Amino acid sequence: MPFTLGSTPSPTPTPSPAPSSPSSAPAARRTALTLTAVAALALSGLALAPDAGARSAAHRLTTARSCAVSTKPGMMACQAVRVTSGADTLAKSSGSTDAAAAPSGWGPADLLSAYALPATGGAGATVAVVDAYDDPNAEADLAAYRSTFGLPACGSADGCFRKVGQSGGASPLPVPDRAWAEEISLDLDMVSAICPQCHILLVEATTSAIDDLGAAVNTAVSLGAGYVSNSYGGGESSADPFFDSQFFDHPGVAITASAGDAGYGAEYPAASQYVTAIGGTSLARDSSARGWGETAWGGSGSGCTSFDPKPVWQHDAECAGRTIADVSAVSDPSTGVAVYDTYGGDQGWEVFGGTSVASPIIASVYALAGTPSPGSYPASFPYAHPEGINDAAGGSNGSCSGSYLCTGLTGYDGPTGLGTPQGLTAFQG
Repeated sequence: MPFTLGSTPSPTPTPSPAPSSPSSAPAARRTALTLTAVAALALSGLALAPDAGARSAAHRLTTARSCAVSTKPGMMACQAVRVTSGADTLAKSSGSTDAAAAPSGWGPADLLSAYALPATGGAGATVAVVDAYDDPNAEADLAAYRSTFGLPACGSADGCFRKVGQSGGASPLPVPDRAWAEEISLDLDMVSAICPQCHILLVEATTSAIDDLGAAVNTAVSLGAGYVSNSYGGGESSADPFFDSQFFDHPGVAITASAGDAGYGAEYPAASQYVTAIGGTSLARDSSARGWGETAWGGSGSGCTSFDPKPVWQHDAECAGRTIADVSAVSDPSTGVAVYDTYGGDQGWEVFGGTSVASPIIASVYALAGTPSPGSYPASFPYAHPEGINDAAGGSNGSCSGSYLCTGLTGYDGPTGLGTPQGLTAFQG
């Protein structure tokens, strides 16, 4: 039943079981990618099996979404994509304190190199991560990630890390959820990788309903976060403009939202006119002067929204409404990032992709770039400074007659937006 403005029902989902009730957890965590995403992933060089997610014949790589795609109005799903087998065939992280035991997947040194970011900065800034449900191991897993890469400690004892529930208190916290715990670990690790001197605020929404996640965004801002990452999404709704005004209209705060992992088709809250919508790329080392190359990731969300108005800083011709995305970062699981997660039986080091990787990366780039000017909407900054962007041409995330809305082209396109960070210039304003 569609929403109407002013009426925002919050259905209560059944959370994934904790380890004491594991019978349905594997199914929830290994839900296959949608057919759109499977086809799109094939465009990035993966030959895919139609059952257990994506499979690479060359690398024997298989992947699965952490959260099943939501089919209920108003319910969101996390955008993390986990490599379930074949991670050992991927590149090893640079900069590990034990090079012989370096995990697979890009690490902090790789990401800073790829995006020409400083290794210092962000002191005093607070980056908030908004997710649903609780990760009981969040702080311990974060400590393991940072220790492995020689990053400064960031815990609750020293005031660097803080975990709160939706209303802002240390208790009560939501029920634990294995799938969302993977998302939380991914988000916290990416903030650490990009801005190791930033403080991190984890706000755990009571459920994955947009009402609860949106309330958690408001809590993050009220607690002083100047940068808020949202690595989740769901279907568009006629209620989206209402959600915009209730949860995402925070001038002077950089709010990022993942564009999605199912290829072409708009999702919310990336569709909000007030957030920076984050698309995804495939990232690989090459022989260019930059040392890295990027193309549109086949799973990246993009699209033309049906309900949100076009921000004044967007000028693309084929979409009268808000166009997704604005900018992008690495998201392809076959060029994924190292993440440390142990809740629910996970064994520690894993490789993740999905636009869930890109959202906290870009939120943290904003934090490195400095405090946004009062009253500004930071989504506009990259449009004013295209010289601070790496173009990510090539690749496609769907079929839209060759349009820029689903094809990686020179200049602006849907899957990658303007492109990826080339230093901090494009994120200052």
